[in-house]
Amino acid sequence: MKRRDLLQSGALVLLLGAQHIARGATILAVRVWPAPDYSRVTIESDTALKVKQFFIANPPRLAVDIEGIDLNPALKELVAKVRSDDPNIAGIRAGQNAPGTVRLVLDLKQPIAPQVFTLTPVAAYQHRLVFDLYPTQVSDPLEALIADRIKDQTRASPSPATPATGDPLGELIAQHTQRPPLKLGGPDSVLNAANAKITSNSVANSDQSTGARGQKGINIFGTDNAPVQSPAVTDRLIIIALDPGHGGEDPGAIGPGGTREKDVVLRLAHRLRDRINATVIKGNTMRAYLTRDADFFVPLHVRVQKARQVQADLFVSLHADAFFTPHPQGASVFALSQGGASSSAARWMAAKENKADLIGGLNVKARDAQVTRALFDMSTTAQINDSLKLGSAMLGEIGRVGKLHKGRVEQASFAVLKAPDIPSVLVEAAFISNPEEEIKLNSEAYQEQLASALMRGIEGYFSKNPPLARNRSV
Repeated sequence: MKRRDLLQSGALVLLLGAQHIARGATILAVRVWPAPDYSRVTIESDTALKVKQFFIANPPRLAVDIEGIDLNPALKELVAKVRSDDPNIAGIRAGQNAPGTVRLVLDLKQPIAPQVFTLTPVAAYQHRLVFDLYPTQVSDPLEALIADRIKDQTRASPSPATPATGDPLGELIAQHTQRPPLKLGGPDSVLNAANAKITSNSVANSDQSTGARGQKGINIFGTDNAPVQSPAVTDRLIIIALDPGHGGEDPGAIGPGGTREKDVVLRLAHRLRDRINATVIKGNTMRAYLTRDADFFVPLHVRVQKARQVQADLFVSLHADAFFTPHPQGASVFALSQGGASSSAARWMAAKENKADLIGGLNVKARDAQVTRALFDMSTTAQINDSLKLGSAMLGEIGRVGKLHKGRVEQASFAVLKAPDIPSVLVEAAFISNPEEEIKLNSEAYQEQLASALMRGIEGYFSKNPPLARNRSV
């Protein structure tokens, strides 16, 4: 080798750093996504990383050895990225465990079921090493909704010990407060009730309707032999599952001004939640349940599972549209299609939204990710018909406050709309790729108008499709 070549090689080592030449992996970014559901740590690199992990139960901590790299400033950033309010991670330590091997130790606040996996490059991301930290003790979302209702009744009633006359929900809550705490996974678990096998003794036993009439065969309040009530007036909790799209690693569409879809739809969900929680329909208290209430990734099938766990009456997924050019504008509402899409645009939109798991980072090897196709094939004609009714009611109200991209409910095979027993719609609030509509999505005034329109659509649906009485065993 010539002397000039040697000098050039030496200069290259000085510029790039010896560890980058020797190890061949560069850390591009590190991210931490805290949430009550789980906390995620992501390490992005230009090449795939090889790791070994060890979990220590007492005190709970996860040790991960990353091979082929040396400790560098990018990895040290992880230490400062852990927030004090992270519900799962107490802190992260990083050190050079051996030549070419960095050890990360994640100190945990509670017992955790960790998942460590890698993701291949997709969209704007290169190789990702992911640590998902799931709490082993999971709170029951349906119990949380009922507890919220207990607080309301306590404030409204001067005598909490005496349930309101003729209020089955009040009687249930009184019984619930006298019972010992439920153990998740046990025979009394609400989650077990939510996943109960569908039986034939449902109050809502019509083959032609779902949703407002409830999940068939699931006992929601009272006893199994409760008398069938009139569909016009009932006494029970109406639960609306709100699904802010994307989140965490998946920003969704990004507007020309840098607005991220995941942020604007979460703000819209919060506004709609406040309206739902303040609404009573024919004596029935309403409660909103969010599939995500912070900035973290939720796989598409988990969004459906969450709605079914709380036995939701309706499922509303919130998104902001985007296209390659800035010209398209207006809101759209979509329902599921068992056959082909209603238009080529609807087919394209479904394909785009269904890629969220790839960008967000789904652990395809996890047991709960191995969702059988049977659930997705169970969607009934009745569920789709009710979804179209809900979508039409919402579309009409949205048209009163903004432009519509299409004047009818479109249909396509959206994965997130495939709950077999819950009327489900996906709302594209506007085209975030349109500069004018991006400004509107960031406007508090327009978000308030849009949330009110969606609420009126929900109320309009229930006015023509009143919820039947059903029982939740708690």
